[in-house]
Amino acid sequence: MAVRSRPRRSAGHLYHLRLPRLLFLLPLALLLILFLGHLPALLRGANAHGRRCLPDATDHLLPFSHPLPDPRLSIAIVTLADEDAGRPGGRRSFRGVLAASARNKRAYAEAHGYGLVVLPASAVDPSRPPSWSKVLALRSHLRHHHWLFWNDADTLVTNPEIPLERILSSVIGYNDFDKSPDLVLTEDFGGVNAGVFFLRRSKWSEKFLDTWWNQTSFIQFGSTRSGDNAALKHLIDHLSAEEMQEHVRIAKMQCLFNSYPWTLTLKSVRRLIFHLPTTWKGVYSDGDFMVHFAGLDDKQGWTNKILRERGN
Repeated sequence: MAVRSRPRRSAGHLYHLRLPRLLFLLPLALLLILFLGHLPALLRGANAHGRRCLPDATDHLLPFSHPLPDPRLSIAIVTLADEDAGRPGGRRSFRGVLAASARNKRAYAEAHGYGLVVLPASAVDPSRPPSWSKVLALRSHLRHHHWLFWNDADTLVTNPEIPLERILSSVIGYNDFDKSPDLVLTEDFGGVNAGVFFLRRSKWSEKFLDTWWNQTSFIQFGSTRSGDNAALKHLIDHLSAEEMQEHVRIAKMQCLFNSYPWTLTLKSVRRLIFHLPTTWKGVYSDGDFMVHFAGLDDKQGWTNKILRERGN
């Protein structure tokens, strides 16, 4: 018996079959484009949409009714930058950033009675990428203050009404300096972040800084990564449960003191889709305490943009 062959469909016939499908997908594509266009503004308004980075002072879950910290408690903000880090004027250069961010933090420190340590480029150890020198800076100033608040130079205080004591209390849960943990951090997509954190004066902190500095196998040259953050993450990941509980606290909300601006890129959209809670916890929104331009190019442009928005 002869087998009847199926008639071949012409290109025109296939076109007419696909056309309704294309017409159906077109509105969806337009809606997606419109949604992505409005997404940065929506995320910038995260706090207006109900996100809470800092619990209310009246929140019964936190003992803000306890006495405030001793007014003699010494807190200092510490920052450092090599202005020539990266290609000057090029990708992720710090050129012109430190002066502007230092003025911003000086005004905040003076308003709240904090110390401010702005270390010049000469304080950078030339044998390593500049970001490693934060360890040396903290080690040399730790004995002079009860708490040090480390900030990378590409950070700005954007809500100066929030005192550091309140941030610490919201993470630790109380105001007793003698019973406090020693290291207060935030987490982003890669784990703990070495760009903004608190460190308490203690023997444990001194030892931790020395151990961090000695993680020489993590040192990287010639890339946007220097290795200090990877070394910190390695140390935190290898603490025992007991030591972690006693000495380290990680804020539940990254935006408490280390918010990142959200920009429309393939990478940021992918993270939004697959890591929505992490994005929501860390995206910079109006009202946040501090913005950090971590991983962003044109740091000077971002610094100037945020300062203009704040009227500075």
